[in-house]
Amino acid sequence: MYCPKKAVYPGTFDPITYGHLDLIKRALKLFDHIIIAIGENPTKRPLFSLEERKQMIEESLAEFREEERQRLTVKSFTGLLVDFAAREGACAVLRGLRAVSDFEYEFQLALMNRRLNRRIDTVFLMPGFRWIYISSTIIKEAAQFGGDVSGLVPPVVLEKLKEKYHGR
Repeated sequence: MYCPKKAVYPGTFDPITYGHLDLIKRALKLFDHIIIAIGENPTKRPLFSLEERKQMIEESLAEFREEERQRLTVKSFTGLLVDFAAREGACAVLRGLRAVSDFEYEFQLALMNRRLNRRIDTVFLMPGFRWIYISSTIIKEAAQFGGDVSGLVPPVVLEKLKEKYHGR
């Protein structure tokens, strides 16, 4: 069965960082279309609402060229990732690896996803070295205590972090 080169890039994106955007740019070299899939995980307590995260992602994509933006879709999902990917006609799930410590967890997820749906592969990509140490969690922690995270997140995210943590 032919599968168009469509991938799902899942995450909570709470908030989106330049590391995420770097991975999306890299994936656009490999896939025809990428669905940025915001997971609604009831066990996590995101700082930003689903609507805020979607809006920040969409505004952050304005930094991409028009032909790249046309190959990107932002959606939210609940339930099993592989079920969502299958419904969307994707042949791959895109996952980022920053460090060796990420690998064991991501490998377990990939194996479970393969067991649940053998037609959907997992593709691991590494962000550029300048983004390898950042995560949404680290960004939020630094911003909460007044740390300067400019240059690590798009301007829209920087402003939203200031609003959430410092009321500006």
